[in-house]
Amino acid sequence: MPAMNIAVLIKQVPDTWSERVLKDADWTLDRDAADAVIDEIDARGVEAALQLVEQHGGEVTVVTMGPDRATESLRKALAMGADKAVHVTDDGLAGSDALQTSAALAAAIGTLSVDLVITGNESTDGRTGSVPSMLAERLGLPQVTSVRSLEIDGTTVRAERVRDGGYSEVTATLPALVSVTEKINEPRYPGFKGIMAAKKKPVTVLGIADLGLDAAGLANAATVVLDAAPRPPKQSGEKVTDDGTGGTQATEFLAAARLI
Repeated sequence: MPAMNIAVLIKQVPDTWSERVLKDADWTLDRDAADAVIDEIDARGVEAALQLVEQHGGEVTVVTMGPDRATESLRKALAMGADKAVHVTDDGLAGSDALQTSAALAAAIGTLSVDLVITGNESTDGRTGSVPSMLAERLGLPQVTSVRSLEIDGTTVRAERVRDGGYSEVTATLPALVSVTEKINEPRYPGFKGIMAAKKKPVTVLGIADLGLDAAGLANAATVVLDAAPRPPKQSGEKVTDDGTGGTQATEFLAAARLI
């Protein structure tokens, strides 16, 4: 088959080791309050795309939607080996929900000529798990979700799709959209040469006007958070001292909690 053009969606998210804080004014995530990194599942998506291109030829374009700071994650993906990037950024997109995000990303991908779109199953900050399916619907592409292995045979995508109790072997015809799980691979670590090369690779910046989008952002979102509260601190457990009645005490505790 001819060389492949693959688009990979990536997202910059707060580091899982950082405390994630919501803004009191609108309950959106305060992205400046934590260290930011490329979502690990998206790094695995980039790795999957790079492996396919190494086998079949072609190029990898990474696409993200986010503030100016998200360029850092694009550069990491470029350092891994991606060829170019598209950055969708606009103050009018701040606070967008999954519906608006999928519309913006679909419009951005529409500016490219791609054979395959790869995403992560879900982001570690939003965790809606809905954007890949929304995106496939907007682009009119067949989709294969929860993929743990992926290969291309001619114009056919062959994948193992994770399901309860095992996996299913699934095929789809290109062009298609695939969302991957954390089981698909271990992403490569960018070397010094790749980091230096990434600085010269092109990054196309697109805003609402460039994509022909209607009003987006928090004020126009279809979903909204009305209230939120911090997770309550963990409470200490009940200590059982075995004075010969430890088994009875444990049983009574479990029974009171309706666990037995």
